[in-house]
Amino acid sequence: MIFQPSDRPLQVTILILPEASLMSLAATLDPMRAANRILGAEAYRWRVLSLDGRPVATSCGLPVGVDGALDAAGDCDLLVVVAAFNVVRHATTAVLSQVRRAARRARMVAGVEAGSWVLALAGLLDRRKATTHWEDLEDFATRFPHVQVIPDRWVVDGPVLTTGGAAPALDVMLALIRARQGFGTALNVASLYVYEEVRLPSDAQPLVSLGRVGRMERRVAAAIRMMEAHLDAPQPIRAIAARVNCSTRTLEGLFRDAVQASPGAYYQSLRLQAARRLVMDTDLSMAEIAVRTGFSTVAGLSRAFRRQFGQAPSAARRGSKP
Repeated sequence: MIFQPSDRPLQVTILILPEASLMSLAATLDPMRAANRILGAEAYRWRVLSLDGRPVATSCGLPVGVDGALDAAGDCDLLVVVAAFNVVRHATTAVLSQVRRAARRARMVAGVEAGSWVLALAGLLDRRKATTHWEDLEDFATRFPHVQVIPDRWVVDGPVLTTGGAAPALDVMLALIRARQGFGTALNVASLYVYEEVRLPSDAQPLVSLGRVGRMERRVAAAIRMMEAHLDAPQPIRAIAARVNCSTRTLEGLFRDAVQASPGAYYQSLRLQAARRLVMDTDLSMAEIAVRTGFSTVAGLSRAFRRQFGQAPSAARRGSKP
């Protein structure tokens, strides 16, 4: 187990797939650099690898230089797979075979964001608890019935660790530093990033990061969480208001002050943002997307989508394809 006090340098191998998030990579790698700087010692050593040893184009288009190819991966304490978009296309049979071989030479394996998909496709999550990015939780659970999917920020099950995205990856690395080098070092690393709200692994992944809204007006925050939980079956605003112990009129005023929109308009925007993600990032039919986002017909989804985004869902899907 690597989450325990140790003076021995931790050997980390990071595999980055094409179209991975640069932020997820930085959240994984940079805390180790910061810990080494603060400690004045090499507590963490790492290598960044790609599938073929060439620089990797991340999701924002910036290339990342690497130290070698995955087939050159040797023994390590922690193997981290960082991935995001089109992961099923990039995780070919040959790649998954290499991941399995690399995992056998690691004490612990981690999947960051869609890295969880790579581990699951490789069979490394069978009969284990795991998480992935909140946008993909439902599809992940459907695709991998032998994985116990949990909507937590990060999950450790034996020698396997999975995270829901970039911010949870930072939480994981801070927890690792805290376990190995102590609370003070972890606090100093977090302070370098002006990062105060370190989360527990069991904290749920929110669709909306409420930030100050959650602290300033808890009724608005509670109402938004209810909306998130019922995208597929929209609840009446009066019912939401009753659940947060205020009148519909009061909730209307609170929403306009906090998010500059009525509760109804904000709720529909949430559903349409979810629909847009499904349109652009999946191959689900428009009928299935309508069901998942609470529209009774495809025509109703299309009309609302066009008003919000200025184009039909079908046009948005065509425009998202390379």
